[in-house]
Amino acid sequence: MIEEKLESIGIKLSNPTQPIGSYVPIIQSENLIFVSGQIPLVNGTLPEKYKGKVSRQVAITECKEASKQCTINALEHMKKFLGNLESISKFIKITGYVNSDPSFKDHPKVINGASDLLLEIFGEKGRHTRVAIGVNSLPLDSVVEIDFLCEVH
Repeated sequence: MIEEKLESIGIKLSNPTQPIGSYVPIIQSENLIFVSGQIPLVNGTLPEKYKGKVSRQVAITECKEASKQCTINALEHMKKFLGNLESISKFIKITGYVNSDPSFKDHPKVINGASDLLLEIFGEKGRHTRVAIGVNSLPLDSVVEIDFLCEVH
């Protein structure tokens, strides 16, 4: 059903990209799944439109789109790891890091892209706690990075 929902909104999951550092992209501890920070890679590359600091170099609308791509990347890792997305019982928390100008104050609006997508796909199971933090830089000059914590059954 989750796969059908994804297709109905135009999202097709593919193979996840490999980590760009010395870490595992996903790990399970009992019934919890931890997904390492995802940047908005598309086919293994960070598009130029997702590089730079929000408000000075990248508009909030582009950043919201980037946070959706981070979520898609996380779902690709979860699907590969779990075999399917139906075993996700709920999203517990996401932490979003926004590469922003010092004066930028709308971090939650950027991370809403990810939160809204999870609610659209998973309904109540997608409702989660979260943190939206402004940072000075991110890997590959990405505008956003998000990690995910889920419960599975």
